[in-house]
Amino acid sequence: MAEIRGVVFDLGGVVVEWDPMHLYRNVFRGEEAKAADFLAHICTPAWNEKQDAGRPLDEAAAELVARHPEWEAEIRAYYDRWIEMIGGPVPGTREVMAELKAAGVRLFALSNWSAETFPRIAERFEELAMFEQIVLSGEHGCVKPEARLFRIAIERFAVPVRELVFVDDSLRNVAGAEAVGLRALLFRDAAKLRSDLAALGLPLGA
Repeated sequence: MAEIRGVVFDLGGVVVEWDPMHLYRNVFRGEEAKAADFLAHICTPAWNEKQDAGRPLDEAAAELVARHPEWEAEIRAYYDRWIEMIGGPVPGTREVMAELKAAGVRLFALSNWSAETFPRIAERFEELAMFEQIVLSGEHGCVKPEARLFRIAIERFAVPVRELVFVDDSLRNVAGAEAVGLRALLFRDAAKLRSDLAALGLPLGA
């Protein structure tokens, strides 16, 4: 296998903790079941993914309020209070990134993320400044695991695909990466990531 020269990280769930339940536990005053039901049936992952693909946030909220006017306040909270969905850095990932960077391994990011919400955290996490380039789905009108987004990122990074490895916490995104020829790792936690990358020959300590 070719030597790996670059690691491509997903962001949410790998570098930065993002979970709508952080917000909706507050919206529903700690009623976990109500919050989970709302996110399963009203502000669903499929609805959110359309914003990750570039749909304007105002348009998305208005469309959903028109369908569910009884939930208007809760729907509008999704983006009005979006920052409350963000936790801290994913434990241990920054340390892995820092070791890779110190060893001369190039770091990139490829994330399903709205181009409107990303600026709200761009200066908040020092981890984000460690990437040479960040490709966001919301800037390109397509999302992982679509091959088009992977190809856009590979072209932007200008590193041969055989010299990259992709890391994501979604199995379908890992499969999408592999479909375009990327080596890919499923992220569970930073300790497992460290051992998986070391097994590929990257310079990481135990």
